[in-house]
Amino acid sequence: MSDLPRKAVTRTAKLAALPLGFAGRATWGLGKRIGGRSAELVARELQQRTAEQLFKVLGELKGGAMKFGQALSVFESALPEEVAGPYRAALTKLQDAAPPMPTRTVHAVLEERLGAEWRELFLEFEDKPAAAASIGQVHRAVWHDGREVAVKVQYPGAGEALLSDLTQLSRFARLLGPLIPGMDIKPLIAEMRDRVSEELDYALEAEAQRIHAEEFADDPDVVVPAVVHQSEQILVTEWMDGVPLAEVIADGTEAQRDRAGQLLARFLFSGPARTGLLHADPHPGNFRLLPGAGEDEGPEGWRLGVLDFGTVDRLPGGLPETIGTCLRMAVTGEADTVYELLCAEGFVKESVALDPDAVLAYLLPIIEPAEVEAFAFSRGWMRTQAARIADPRSPAHQLGKQLNLPPSYLLIHRVTLSTIGVLCQLNATVGLRAELANWLPGFEVEDPA
Repeated sequence: MSDLPRKAVTRTAKLAALPLGFAGRATWGLGKRIGGRSAELVARELQQRTAEQLFKVLGELKGGAMKFGQALSVFESALPEEVAGPYRAALTKLQDAAPPMPTRTVHAVLEERLGAEWRELFLEFEDKPAAAASIGQVHRAVWHDGREVAVKVQYPGAGEALLSDLTQLSRFARLLGPLIPGMDIKPLIAEMRDRVSEELDYALEAEAQRIHAEEFADDPDVVVPAVVHQSEQILVTEWMDGVPLAEVIADGTEAQRDRAGQLLARFLFSGPARTGLLHADPHPGNFRLLPGAGEDEGPEGWRLGVLDFGTVDRLPGGLPETIGTCLRMAVTGEADTVYELLCAEGFVKESVALDPDAVLAYLLPIIEPAEVEAFAFSRGWMRTQAARIADPRSPAHQLGKQLNLPPSYLLIHRVTLSTIGVLCQLNATVGLRAELANWLPGFEVEDPA
């Protein structure tokens, strides 16, 4: 394939083809129905073709378009089942793979950033990428000291591409919105734009990964690869094998899925308390399930491997105590106190007056996983929550429109929703309340007797 398309006009044309393609396939579907094919069969074929084109365009463009696709893939568990089936494979595929950057481009970046003798830094270097992400791709190699490493190479022009893609995608938000019932796409894209400069800076990513690697160095549950080398557009870290979380979602046993879900919740809630940073990109492509050391050791001894620290939220004091306090009060039914806390934090604007009991009723189904010792996450539960909030006729929808999301909570909100989405994809039974009690300031609910 060609290099990453950098010119705005080229990328805009590709993105503009998406809604035109949707319309073209609708016409094609009408013809099929006139020809006698059943509406249900034609609809499924139409959705499959749409999913295939969506992946093809977003994957080829990489940059912000692919990052948007990765965000969609996390929320596929909220899609109605009749739509989710055809989209699931195409969207989830974006979490781990994309068409590769040409070898000559990779070598040119390595030479420019590591010097003309860059090959001397490696005993081995595999030209075929092991993985591709939104702004770079990863190559497997052996560092000069014998360590197996992952070499992340940023796509040339990635910054320009990210900004251009997200600008264009914001114009298509209305067309793409139906893929995620109950979610406004525009704020999601706006938030991504705000994080572009940080994610492009591999020095910031290396710093965040080093902090996590040091903190979790002897952890029995979580593994973070050490940083080996970093320069502009290049990040070298220790290589980590393991079962990609996407494979656990697709083919894992119940025990593996439960273990992966428990560890994912533990890492994402313990991370801010232990490092002052929140890993803010919890899609399945960034996690591995690592078997235990013993040959006969079951899933309970498996560990979670964590990759990609390009997007983090800096929380020096850990997650805000207000979240834990508000959650605890909601669980115990203290509507007035919950409402006061939400008003104080800016979730309810001064110009808006809401019924505290109605606000609590809105929150309770969402916080159901925190009320019990172990909760069975599922796509069905996720769809129920999404449909409740998305239905314009429902009280939940009307109330939700009056709530506000303060800027300081944007990433925390995104991570929480994304994590719940992944847990639902895993169909994992997770003891979430214990993790909240251990790691979330202000949440102190004793286990039931």
